[in-house]
Amino acid sequence: MGEISFDDFLKVDIRVGRVVKAEPYPEARKPAIKLWIDFGEEIGERKSSAQITAHYDPGTLVGRQVMAVVNFPPRQIGKFRSEVLVLGLPDKSGDVVLISPDQDVPLGGRMH
Repeated sequence: MGEISFDDFLKVDIRVGRVVKAEPYPEARKPAIKLWIDFGEEIGERKSSAQITAHYDPGTLVGRQVMAVVNFPPRQIGKFRSEVLVLGLPDKSGDVVLISPDQDVPLGGRMH
C-alpha cells in the first residue's frame, strides 16, 4: 500500500454522529439497514445505507454514536440516497462491526 501525505489524510472528513432513526432495508441488493444520523449543528442529519445486519438490528442502533465519512458524494442505493459512509471493521467472518468512540463525545467532532 502506498503512502499518502498528511494533506491527503485531511481531505477525508470523518465525523462522529448519533443514529436518530434506523429501519430495515430488505429490498437492497445485499441486506442492509437505513440509518439517519445527526452530526450536530454544522452538518445536520444525513442518511446512510449500511450492510451491518449480521451484528445489528435497527432497534439497537438508535442512540448509538458512529463514525462516518461525511464528504463523499451521495450514492443511490436502490431507492435510497446514501449521503455518508458509516465506518466499520470486518470480524473473523467478514461481517461489519461499527467503529464508535468508547465514550460519548460532542456530535460532529472530526477525527484526528
